[in-house]
Amino acid sequence: MSGFETSAFGVEWMRFDPDSPVPDLVKAVPHVAFAVDDLDAAIADHDVLIQPNSPSPGVRVAFIVENGAPIEFLEFAPSEVGRNS
Repeated sequence: MSGFETSAFGVEWMRFDPDSPVPDLVKAVPHVAFAVDDLDAAIADHDVLIQPNSPSPGVRVAFIVENGAPIEFLEFAPSEVGRNS
């Protein structure tokens, strides 16, 4: 994987081993990702390919299928920086 932080275009390239547990569609077809405020609302009434999960603290992700292509949605926990108690 090559992180978007180091890409001049903000692109993250992901490559998967043949035995990776992700669905074949995600391995074979490039996808776009969108940050959303409400992951559950974003995937409601869609063909969910990967159920909501948390790959790292403060992040929830899920994939849907739209027109035969995977689409990733990411929900980031609100930042505590700058909040008043």
